[in-house]
Amino acid sequence: MLTLLSIRNYAIVSSLDLELKNGMTVVSGETGAGKSIMLDALGLALGKRAESDAVRAGAKRAEISAVFDITNLVEAQQWLATNELEAEDESECLLRRTLTEDGRSRAYINGHPCPLARVREVGELLVDIHGQHEHQRLLKRDYHRQLLDAFAQCENQAAEVRSLYATWQNKSAELSRLQTLSEEASAQLQLLSYQTDEINQLNPEAGEIALLEQEQKELANAGAILQRGQQVSQLLGEGDNDHASSLLNHALQLLGQMEGNSPAIRQTEEMLNSALIQVEEAQREIEYYLQGVDLNPERLNGVEERLSALYDLARKHRVAPEQLPELMQELNDQLAKLSHVDEDLEHLEIEVESAREALLVSARKLSKARENSASKLSNEVNKQLEMLGMNSARFTAQLSAVDAKHISAQGLEEVEFLISTNSGQGAKPLGRIASGGELSRVSLAIQVVTAQVTETPTLIFDEVDVGIGGGIAEVVGRLLRQLGQRAQVLCVTHQPQVASQGNQHLFVSKSADSGSTETRIAQLTDNQRVNEVARMLGGIEITEKTLEHAQEMLTSAD
Repeated sequence: MLTLLSIRNYAIVSSLDLELKNGMTVVSGETGAGKSIMLDALGLALGKRAESDAVRAGAKRAEISAVFDITNLVEAQQWLATNELEAEDESECLLRRTLTEDGRSRAYINGHPCPLARVREVGELLVDIHGQHEHQRLLKRDYHRQLLDAFAQCENQAAEVRSLYATWQNKSAELSRLQTLSEEASAQLQLLSYQTDEINQLNPEAGEIALLEQEQKELANAGAILQRGQQVSQLLGEGDNDHASSLLNHALQLLGQMEGNSPAIRQTEEMLNSALIQVEEAQREIEYYLQGVDLNPERLNGVEERLSALYDLARKHRVAPEQLPELMQELNDQLAKLSHVDEDLEHLEIEVESAREALLVSARKLSKARENSASKLSNEVNKQLEMLGMNSARFTAQLSAVDAKHISAQGLEEVEFLISTNSGQGAKPLGRIASGGELSRVSLAIQVVTAQVTETPTLIFDEVDVGIGGGIAEVVGRLLRQLGQRAQVLCVTHQPQVASQGNQHLFVSKSADSGSTETRIAQLTDNQRVNEVARMLGGIEITEKTLEHAQEMLTSAD
């Protein structure tokens, strides 16, 4: 339930903190005082889109916070836990919305920034708002189905049907695509078979091009490499006595014949010994390399032919030579897929039929739930219509079956609300037979009936009693008070008969001071309630008789 609503700088409210209780709370006030501002602000906290002028004139930012007690609301607790949005006190849920004067908006759940769609998700678990224009939605058949499913408490079953329908449609679309592919598969198979045979015979390997190019260079230059390598080897240590090793040895001999023990001589000797070691190591390395150099014209020819074949194939398929191994894998995968088209087609046909059967089974269960609840909904609404003064009206929740071949995401039937407002008159769609006032009462009757089965802990009725009065208004008040015994009910009203039924009473007033307009909401005491109900009863002056009447209405409600 909603326990606290805090509003700052919204519309014509500068600061407002409302503590709310269980039962039925009525909200009243003079025309134009802003009775619906509280509900509009709550709507923003619940994720409704904001108007550009929502921020109070002269303020930079508006802020609305709504605190809910979710101690007994397991579904909301699970939703918050699943989305990792729990509060430290798991029995509470705080929704906060900020709006800036430049139109920017931010929403928070328990202090965590969240998109509006996420806020609306949790909001639907916390509050159910019935607006004064709700009857306009009754002209849409989609709304009829939603109301019946809510009354039948089969919304999860309806969601399952929609999900199974989407699965069936997706598989059917894939089947259609595969059938088209199967028709084209023969020609594609022939082309792919030729392409894969050609590339598989060549069997390019990853990194092969670079290795072949390197080998081709070495084979092509083998003669020059051997000649120059041998010259290097001779200069280092083979051949005549003028090679590097002999010269270094001769230098070391001369150095050893020099008298004295100068540091310069010792350092020179160390450097020459080191150079001699390096020269000898270099000679061994070049000789080892030259042993692997092969004058092999046949191998060179084979490498060049292999490279030429790879280059030609790469040009043919318009890819880089290095990409040939990837191309080979891709072509083989396509061929394998096409080779299994008929087999896949058979499997998919089975899957499509299985998905359709699952859809039909679920849809038939949904149909049964709707059939069982349609007559019950009709009877309950008709009872409410009698209480609301429409004794001759007969409401019918009609189900029109559709052929299984034409099943839709909504199931195997269409739902439409029909009504006959006069005896002997045939039932027709609501929009064709009911007047505005009658439609309003039909809407109220449906709302009261469907609200009785909702699990939402807070129900809000925004001037749903427009167009009625007298004894009918008293009936409406009693109905709402009855709902308040099982859920928190907030009702904005201008009817004294409805206001007198409330367990609590909030009064909305508007004042102008120094060019600024301010709306205030206060909880009325018992004496203040008497005066407010008397005011709502009408008259230029509130007389003792009016006060007595107001007191009597409040007393009889208790």
